[in-house]
Amino acid sequence: MASIKDVAKKAGVSVTTVSRVINNRGYISKDTRKKVEAAMKEINYQPNQIARALLKNQSFLLGVIVPDSNHPLFSELIKVIEMYASEKNYKILICNSLDHPEKELNYINMLRQNRVDGIIMCSHTLDIEEYKKANLPIVSFDRVISPNIPYVAGDNFQGGKIATEHLITQGCQKLLHISGPLTFDLLPNRRTDAFKLTCMNHDIPFKVIEGANIQYDFKHYWEFIDREISRYLNDYDGVFCSNDIFAYALYVYATEHGINVPEQLKIIGYDYHQFTRMLQYPKLTTVKQPISQIGRHLCSNLIQLIENPSDAEAKNTVVDVELITGETT
Repeated sequence: MASIKDVAKKAGVSVTTVSRVINNRGYISKDTRKKVEAAMKEINYQPNQIARALLKNQSFLLGVIVPDSNHPLFSELIKVIEMYASEKNYKILICNSLDHPEKELNYINMLRQNRVDGIIMCSHTLDIEEYKKANLPIVSFDRVISPNIPYVAGDNFQGGKIATEHLITQGCQKLLHISGPLTFDLLPNRRTDAFKLTCMNHDIPFKVIEGANIQYDFKHYWEFIDREISRYLNDYDGVFCSNDIFAYALYVYATEHGINVPEQLKIIGYDYHQFTRMLQYPKLTTVKQPISQIGRHLCSNLIQLIENPSDAEAKNTVVDVELITGETT
């Protein structure tokens, strides 16, 4: 069986250098890293993960709790996180909370029992104190949990602003916004703040409908539109939706009920995930969240907290968003 000494000899470097490559510690030039990785592959060297974990008192496991991995946004986010974690020699455990507080709490406890090194928290159904009790490094997606728990988010306020301004420049005179749950610590609520402020600055009448209890699939969105939104569709000429699947469901609902999009009703979504990118018709107008950047920041920020607890600070990261124009406005 090949050893670390064999890798060092094959690559023409020291054992210490090979160890630094394996553990991602210290500065290693790209050329040196490539030589070591090529040598490991050529002689089929497999690092002893158990010994490595014992040496560093780490499991090299990261927990990722999402509301629903079936949702295109979260499935894409998980893929990015897993790829980046793998680059850093970490594995991930994926948990679906399905927006159930008890389930989310059980998963936090399970991850602690399995000695994960940290948690990426994308599900947000619990009181803030429950996250603090986890006593683990945590990085949150789109939620302010505490000053000591950093978050990563797209620029939600800017996203809400550019979405609303686009509808206004397209000639809309009366705007409707379908928000997510307007819990005070959820960063997507800043989209709603921007929507309101932009409408007021342009003297545009508006209404906000909170979609607090709707799920993540087309069927639930359709039922919510039929129950809560349909009565307003002849009175408003522009709708800013909280996500792309909702925007698409609204487009289908409107066209099936004789409302022409975008002539009578203009619709804009949010996310621009793989579902949206695959749509051939209509091409949704939406706000693009840079999911790849968000996923990498979530993972890298968490690993920074894990590996450098004395040096690492709770650093919040906000990434830019972008308007993607399509056929629904």
